[in-house]
Order: sequence, then structure tokens, then C-alpha cells
Amino acid sequence: MESYVLLIAATLNAGTVLALAALGLLINEKAGVLNLGAEGMMLCAAVAGFAATVHTGLPSVGFLSGMLTGAVLAGIFGALVIGLNANQYAGGLALSLFGAGLSAFIGVPYVQAKLPPSVSYEVPGLANIPWLGEALFRHHPMVYIAMALTVGLTLFFNRTRAGLILRSVGESPQAAHALGYPVRWIRWWAVVSGGALCGLAGAYLSLVYTPLWVEGMVAGKGWIALALTTFATWRPSRVLFGAYLFGGVTMLQFHLQTLGVELPSQALTMLPYVATIGVLVIISRNPQWIRLNMPSSIGKSFFPGSQ
Repeated sequence: MESYVLLIAATLNAGTVLALAALGLLINEKAGVLNLGAEGMMLCAAVAGFAATVHTGLPSVGFLSGMLTGAVLAGIFGALVIGLNANQYAGGLALSLFGAGLSAFIGVPYVQAKLPPSVSYEVPGLANIPWLGEALFRHHPMVYIAMALTVGLTLFFNRTRAGLILRSVGESPQAAHALGYPVRWIRWWAVVSGGALCGLAGAYLSLVYTPLWVEGMVAGKGWIALALTTFATWRPSRVLFGAYLFGGVTMLQFHLQTLGVELPSQALTMLPYVATIGVLVIISRNPQWIRLNMPSSIGKSFFPGSQ
């Protein structure tokens, strides 16, 4: 029983990284912008958050540094693809490659660095419940923040005027512009907000999930987060479920090893990526379902003067 409790706890921990990044990408795509640069933003945010925490001793400064780094990189990406009409696919890939190289260069002095001693977190009154307390109520606050963000974004997209405007920009920027909304500014702020969440995911990775800095430590999680938005059909609640699903698959490799399952370590490491491909294959069998849920203008540039 203890091993399964640890598996659940590890699943929530691993899923939080994916959930934060995927929710950020979801904001982008709801506004009609496809950002393939999550991997690069997360890497730069991871090293920025780690370095800030090492120098200040304050994890909160590290998280803020990660968010700021993600927001700045996303803002540059947004200026290129929204302001200058650059290709979104090429721009996102360039951001991903740039982030990987920049983080590797900046992170050299921090490979052997150590973070301040970690603090134990517990939910008062619930953490001592047998089994359940250890599985669900002894996590870093960011785990619960990711859950709260999911609820908040669901309400934002469906119950607020600003959320409905953002969705309208993603569905029909021409109609939103005709109604007087600044489409490109709305898209840019959506991209920056999404970048901040990707940065938060990167900082969480290096400060809580690992916690250390190693070159390339994101290891494809940015691409899995990108796939999650399609898996979730652009709904925040399904993003969270998918993040925990893929987080569980990631942790399953270690659980199987502790149970003595004799499989090559390479095969176990492949599990999260095989699961990602499998889910995308299943979803792609019903393209009409994807079209009904996907923002209509995703990946398409909008210039008022050219309409």
C-alpha cells in the first residue's frame, strides 16, 4: 500500500509541471496563437529560477524570476509573430532552440550549485490522515496552485467578459476587430500570460521537482504539454486530468522498477512519450471532434489593414 501512496504523490508532483505549462499554452491557443517554444521557455525559466534562489536563498524570488523569464521570452515571440507577422511555427521552433542553447550557456556555473534546505509542507488537519494525507496533502503549495488555476481559467473562459472576448479573438479575429476590440494587443497579452505560466513550470521543475540544474533537464516536457492541449480539446479541466495521467505514466517507470519488473530501462523511459503518441493517434481518428473544439484562428496571423 505504501508504494501506491508514493506513486500517487509522485504523480501529482510530476503532473504539476505539465499542468502549469499546458495551461499557459492553452491561454495562447484560446487567443489563436500557437507557440511551439514551451521547451525553450521552460529551460530558461528553470535556470533563471534556480540561479535566483541560489543567490538570494528565497524560493519565492526564484519562482518570480522564472515567471518573468518566461513572460519576457514569450513577449519577444509575440512581438515577432503578432506585431511583425512572422510565421508562428518557425518562430516557436526558433524560440525552443534559442532557449535550449541560452539556458545551457547561462547554466554552466550552476551545475554543481545547491539550493537552500527545503521546507516540509503540510495541509493542517489533513496531512495526518493515514495514507490519504501522505498521498494528497503533503505537497508544495504550487501543486494546489495548479489546481486552483485550472478552476480559475475554467471560470475565466466561460463566465467572464474578458474570457469571452479572448475566446472570440481566437475564434474570429475579424469579427472581434469589427466590434472594436484590439485583437493584436489581446493576443500579445495572452501570449505573455501563457509564457509566464510556462516559466512557472520551468522554475517548479528546477526548484521542487528535481531540485537541481542540469542542461536539458526539461527533457521533452514542453512538447508533452503542447500535446496536452489537443488531448484536452482546449478545456482546462481536461488539461489537469491529462497532466496527471502523463505524470503517472512518467512515475510508473520507477514504480515498476521497485516492484522488480524486468524491463530494459530504456523501454521504461520511453513510456511517457509512447503514451503521448498513442493518445494523439487515438484523438486524430476523429478530426471532426478536434475541429469542433479547436479555436478557429489558431496559428493564423491577423493584420487589420490586410483584411
